[in-house]
Amino acid sequence: MEPITHFLTGACLGRAGLNRKTALATATVTLAAEAPDLDVLGRFRGPVFGFAHHRGFTHSFLGLFLVAAVVVGFIYLIWWLRGRPVKDPNLPPRWGLLFGFSYLAGLTHILLDFTNNYGVRPFWPFWEKWYSWDIVFIVEPVILVLLTAGLVLPALLLLIDREIGVRRQGPGGRWAATVALLGVLALWGVRDYEHRRAVNALEARLYESADPIRVSAYPLWWTPLRWVGVVETQNAFSITTVDSATPEVDPDAAMRVIYKPEETAATLAAKTSYLGRVYLDWAQYPVTETEMLNSGGYIVRFKDLRFQYPGRLGRGVLAASVELDRDLKPVAERFGASKTVTSPPAGVHSGTP
Repeated sequence: MEPITHFLTGACLGRAGLNRKTALATATVTLAAEAPDLDVLGRFRGPVFGFAHHRGFTHSFLGLFLVAAVVVGFIYLIWWLRGRPVKDPNLPPRWGLLFGFSYLAGLTHILLDFTNNYGVRPFWPFWEKWYSWDIVFIVEPVILVLLTAGLVLPALLLLIDREIGVRRQGPGGRWAATVALLGVLALWGVRDYEHRRAVNALEARLYESADPIRVSAYPLWWTPLRWVGVVETQNAFSITTVDSATPEVDPDAAMRVIYKPEETAATLAAKTSYLGRVYLDWAQYPVTETEMLNSGGYIVRFKDLRFQYPGRLGRGVLAASVELDRDLKPVAERFGASKTVTSPPAGVHSGTP
């Protein structure tokens, strides 16, 4: 998910009761809920390296121990530099508990990222398989509204209480934050139900007289009941939209059929390159396109059909390409809209850090 959702989730966790257990809880869990995205620093070593290590170590159950320690260490440093202040002398910082809360907030980050279709690798390094629930878009307006309301409404009620002379004991906003978090869980339940209906609708028909081998449905952000369907048959992929409110796949709707490309020496060489191995490890429905260059080399382009939409089947921001010389050796790589970068040295591992 995008960063704001993670920050809001952490803040609601703190308000839901963790801030009653130890000082600095809300600040800690708010930062910890977004901290796994520190892996974006890998982009300083280039877009291909950043892509290879995104949602890897810092998004794993093991890596969260280090992420939580970094967050708590940062909070301690700020607290110490400010003279160790506490609002309530009876509620000092409990650093072991803050570490546990920080780890919990990191788990919410993994869970939120799991709900969209990019995926996570939570079992690294023991199991590097990608997992995704595919039920919400990376920006989910309903979740943003729920979490924001859970934080803002108590502040408005506090202003009203002050106007009428009511004084409340302890940190406020507990029930509103709890209801907001429960609302997110309820939304996931609804979206999972609609997602299953969409998948069942895709499985219930033939595609160019062929049975589907594999089907998936991915959310569209502008409507909660319409999904992008990707279907694999023996010789092709089909991309269409499906309305889970019906649910059925409209045979007259815009459907794009992409036939599986023939494997060549160029595509095999590109797939064994550093970027090729990383991309194929992550992609669910990868396809390739090959262009021959005047120099005698090739450019092999990769794209994942789960990020392609009917009527918008361009290269996309999550597309990649590998440039090969005439001897089919990788000489350059490109990911998304980034500039071409030199391939890494031979022997560089393509997996997570």
